[in-house]
Amino acid sequence: MKKIYTIILSFFSLLVVSQNEQLAQNYFEKGEFDKAASLYEEMEKKQPNNFYFTQKLVACFQGLKQFDKAEKLLLSKKEANNQPIIFVELGYNAQLEKDQNKADLYYKKALDVVAKQPNYAYQIGQAYEQKSLLLQAYSTYEIAQKTNSSMNFDYQMALLQGQMGNLDVMVVKLLDYSYANINSTLSVQNQLVFFMQDDAENVFANSLKKELLLRTQKTQDIYWNQFLSWLYINLKEYNKAFIQEKSIYKRNPESFDDIIQLAQICVNEKETETAQAIFEFILQNTTDESTILNAQYFLLKNEIETAKPETYSVIQTKFETLLSQYGNSPYAIDLRILAAHFKAFYLNDFEKAKALLEATMEMPINIRQKAKVKMELADVFVFNEKFNQAIIYYAQIQNDLPNDEFSHEASMRMAKTSFFKKDFNWAKKQAGELKQASTQLIANDAVELFLLISDNSAEDSLQVALQDFSKADLLEYQNKPKDALEAFLQILEKHKGQSIEAGTLYKVGKNYEKLGNFAKAIGYYQNILDNHKDGIYIDEALFYSAEIYKTQLNDIEKAKNLYEKVVLEHPDSIYFTEARKQYRQLRGDKQQGI
Repeated sequence: MKKIYTIILSFFSLLVVSQNEQLAQNYFEKGEFDKAASLYEEMEKKQPNNFYFTQKLVACFQGLKQFDKAEKLLLSKKEANNQPIIFVELGYNAQLEKDQNKADLYYKKALDVVAKQPNYAYQIGQAYEQKSLLLQAYSTYEIAQKTNSSMNFDYQMALLQGQMGNLDVMVVKLLDYSYANINSTLSVQNQLVFFMQDDAENVFANSLKKELLLRTQKTQDIYWNQFLSWLYINLKEYNKAFIQEKSIYKRNPESFDDIIQLAQICVNEKETETAQAIFEFILQNTTDESTILNAQYFLLKNEIETAKPETYSVIQTKFETLLSQYGNSPYAIDLRILAAHFKAFYLNDFEKAKALLEATMEMPINIRQKAKVKMELADVFVFNEKFNQAIIYYAQIQNDLPNDEFSHEASMRMAKTSFFKKDFNWAKKQAGELKQASTQLIANDAVELFLLISDNSAEDSLQVALQDFSKADLLEYQNKPKDALEAFLQILEKHKGQSIEAGTLYKVGKNYEKLGNFAKAIGYYQNILDNHKDGIYIDEALFYSAEIYKTQLNDIEKAKNLYEKVVLEHPDSIYFTEARKQYRQLRGDKQQGI
């Protein structure tokens, strides 16, 4: 019983110490040094061998300008345990007291200890670093290495050079260190990224790039090509990273995974041209089935997005060839889904698309793959205006994967299907439930649909404008841009000045884009910017106008100004991240400000 009582008492004692320590730290951070000092003094007496409490109490005395008290405490600790780190504390206390000669004497004593006993170097060097005494820290590590050649402080010394502003020296030393200690490469790269974050003019990045290029030229070791590829990826210069990866692959064919990973990065970053070049290279150099199908999927998806009707037959032939060869592969699910989508939405062949998807459902696939197939099958039913069948499949996804991203996506598509059915109240209810969805894109689409229905139901109880919009929107969904454009233009004439106008202007602009009439698209986006400044389509109008000016009209200055407006005026927009990326590229730097 007595033992249990002792354990309980010890536990509560530790709890009290912990609470007091937190309270003392709070006082210290608020600059209430007298209150913090009284608590630390109590803790220091109870645990005299805990040097942390001694340091905190010394810091409190220094905050109160009571340097004599700090020195007296430190000297008493020096007599008690003779730790050389106390020389650093005494020197710093003297320096705060503006007695530099005295401070230098103590600092020299600390360095003398390291010269005799280099094992103290890390402890003393860290103490100097914590007090931003960089030269003293550097001397500590330097002396230790000279005294004991088996000790290595190259990493610490390199970072100190950087902190002292000698970035070129730091780069050389860090690269030397990483090459000699391959397992530390990631740590080195993390430090380099830290310096690149504040590199507004790319001075540091260019210095690092120059040094790495020199090393790739001096040696055939692929380590430097890998390092240079890493740098290019961080600088978002993916085409240059690909050049390095190809060079690596020629000398080490086992490094293929890095090329695949780079391709995926390019896809995620929407660097389509580079991704396409990488996937084409992959196809020329692999026999792995999953890799082949992944590459073919991207290439066909990219080709479809820019295809004209006259090339549809060529694309269909490619699908047929691939599916005849790989169609039953467990890695071909995405390719089969894409082929079905192409059949329905581009070739207008609902029955063949449906048959392909139903056959895919019979394959031995997991629940998430089945959800992807069901999603496409539902989309195909919407395309064919079989809305009830589509809703059944969307509902199945919700039941199979509750609270999953697939489920939220299915819910959003179900809401849109209800909109196409002209069941506006139900569509509004579903969209309202999705406004707080975890995925920003789904939440944005939900808010847009909810407001579209709400705004246009308030002033039009018969919802005539909404019915017209729903019909035109379905034509756009069915990939019929000419018919959709005509329907939206009729809405602008029929419902001029009504709430439906802003959304319709946006849709007209998008469909003119699809048809390649970029000048007209710009005009309709500009109408939104001029006449619907408070509407929900303003960020879309800015972003897509910028995209057209950049990629189609080659007016970089206008594009840059429009991207900047998205960044400065619409920080909550789903286009914010991409707009900031494009703005920085057009501005010619990697600045982190905006």
